[in-house]
Amino acid sequence: MVILQLSLPISMDLQKNGSINGSARIRRKRSSKFHCTLPPRLFMSNSQQPQYPNLLFPSTNQSVAAILLEDGSQSKLYPLTKKISEGAIPIAANYRLVDAVVSNCINSNINRIYALTQFNSTSLNSHLSRAYTGQGLGKEGFVEVITAYQSLEDDDWFQGAADAVRRCLWLMEEYPVTEFLILPGHHLYKMDYQKIIEAHRNSRADMTIAALSAGREQDPNFGILSLNSENQVLEFRLKSDSEPITFVSVGFPPSSALLKCYSFWGSSLRKFTSEIQEESPVKCNDVAYREFSSMGIYVINRDIMVKLLREHFPKANDFASEVIPGAISLGMKVQAFLFDGYWEDMRSIEAFYLANMESTKKADMAFNSFFDKKSPIYTLPRVLPPTHVTDAIIIDSVIGDGCILGVRNCFLCL
Repeated sequence: MVILQLSLPISMDLQKNGSINGSARIRRKRSSKFHCTLPPRLFMSNSQQPQYPNLLFPSTNQSVAAILLEDGSQSKLYPLTKKISEGAIPIAANYRLVDAVVSNCINSNINRIYALTQFNSTSLNSHLSRAYTGQGLGKEGFVEVITAYQSLEDDDWFQGAADAVRRCLWLMEEYPVTEFLILPGHHLYKMDYQKIIEAHRNSRADMTIAALSAGREQDPNFGILSLNSENQVLEFRLKSDSEPITFVSVGFPPSSALLKCYSFWGSSLRKFTSEIQEESPVKCNDVAYREFSSMGIYVINRDIMVKLLREHFPKANDFASEVIPGAISLGMKVQAFLFDGYWEDMRSIEAFYLANMESTKKADMAFNSFFDKKSPIYTLPRVLPPTHVTDAIIIDSVIGDGCILGVRNCFLCL
C-alpha cells in the first residue's frame, strides 16, 4: 500500500493566556542571582566523576529546547509499569531510565528541558522535580514537568506525542529557541546531541531524524527510513500487523492530486490513483538507496514545528504515523542522522533485564555511561546507609545503597 499524505490547511489558535486547568506544573524559580554550580541534589554516584558537566558548545543552551515524551499507556514493560511510568523504572541500582536521557541533555549543554507526562506519572514527576531542581543546569536552565491537563479548549487528555506537544506549545514558546529536540523518556543510550544538531543545521533541514546505523536490528515501532546518498529521507514506512504502510515523498504540488483522492482526516486511511503512485519518485533510482530504523529522536525547527502542528495537521496525534509522513509529503526537507552507538528502547521485559545485566560489564556493546567520568549519569541521591557485606564473594555485580549481604558462604555473580 502506498500512501501520500497531503496537507489540509486548518487554522487553529492554541495560545492560552490563562493558567493550566487541572495540570500539575512543576517548575524551578529562575533568578538572575543564580550561579552555575552543581547543586547538592544533582548527584553522580561515582565519586571520581567531574564536578561539572562538559560544556563544549555554550550557544546550544540558548538555542535548543529538549522535549521529553513519556506516556507509557501502551508499555511493553508491564508489570513493571503497573504503578509507575517507563521513565521512572529503576535501573543499575541507583538510577531511573529517564536519568540517561536527561543526562544526555546536560552533557550536551542543553539546559532547557520540558517533560510531558501522563500515564502513572506521580513517581516520575517527583523524581524529575527533585533531582534536577537547582542551579546545576545554568543560569537559565530548568527541567519543567508538564502533566496532562484539561482546559476549556481541550477537554480530553493527551491523545499522543504530537497532541501533547501541540497543546503545550504556548508554554514552550516562552523562550526564543531555534530548534526543538524531541526525545523518548525511557530509552537507554549515550548520545552527544550537539552532533545531530550540527548535522541538522549544516544540511539546512526542516527536520532531522536519528536512525540506527547499518547492521543493527530494525525495530519498526518508530518507523523505517529510506535514504538517498545524502541521507535525505525519501520514504517513511510503518510496519503494521498485517502489511507495511508506506508514506512517499513527492516533488510536485499536491493540489492536482487532491481531487483524485479520498482523504479521511484523523485516520491513516488514504486512497490514491495509480497516476499519483507513478509520479511519486519513490527510491528516485538512487543507487545508494538504503533503509534504516528510526530511533524516535527528532530535531525540528521551531517555526516548522508550529506550522506542522497548528496549521497543516491540527488533529494529528502521533509524530511517527502522521506528522513526519505529512512533512515529507509536503516537500519539507527531512534528513537522517545515523547513530552507531549503544541504544536500547526497552521494548520488552527481556530487553530491560539484559540492559541491567550488561550494566555490570565493561563490554563494548554494553551501556557503560554509569561509570563514564566524561559523560556521567546524574540522578537523585538517596539517603541510605552504606551497603554491608559479610561472608560473601561478589563478582561482576552492581550493588545499590542500603543493601545487606550477610548470608554465610553466599556467592553473588550477576
